Amino acid sequence: MAAVFINFKNQPSREELIQALKECRGLPQELGLPSAPKQFIRYLEENDRPQITLDADYENGMGISLGRLRKDTLFDYKFIGLSHNTVRGAAGGGVLTAELLKAKGYLV
Repeated sequence: MAAVFINFKNQPSREELIQALKECRGLPQELGLPSAPKQFIRYLEENDRPQITLDADYENGMGISLGRLRKDTLFDYKFIGLSHNTVRGAAGGGVLTAELLKAKGYLV
């Protein structure tokens, strides 16, 4: 879980930022890699989310859950992000990297 504070060169509205997060797709999604989450990032509207017990296993642990997006006094926005450290970070991240290298022709 991470508390994230962010500034923008051209500050988007809260709604624009949430929409951009919901539409976020990367190369693993475009290539349809086996370990890639279908929806990489999901935004949760509830005021008490994300929560470890409820959200860590999103997309079999390979997705990222974000929530509590609000204006900040020092930065443009702040929010909470949650990912599964073992699945998304270490083990799953390694598998996904290998799948991407294979799909891009670096591995035979």
